Amino acid sequence: MKKDNPDLSVRRQCSLLSLARSTLYYQPRGESPENLKFMEIIDRQFLETPWYGSRQMVRHLAREGHKCGRHRV
Repeated sequence: MKKDNPDLSVRRQCSLLSLARSTLYYQPRGESPENLKFMEIIDRQFLETPWYGSRQMVRHLAREGHKCGRHRV
């Protein structure tokens, strides 16, 4: 895929490859510092209590003063 191809526009190249143009311009973002903090806490707790499910993990986080929903865990 060449963005500066004189014969084929970016639109046409994406069409030929069956790609959305947004795929070409997508730039992934890293994890937020808040998410990294939660991930570290969850990992540490999971090593101690691997049987904890998402509900128990949320309760554990709440006891430690961290607010987050079950689907974030």
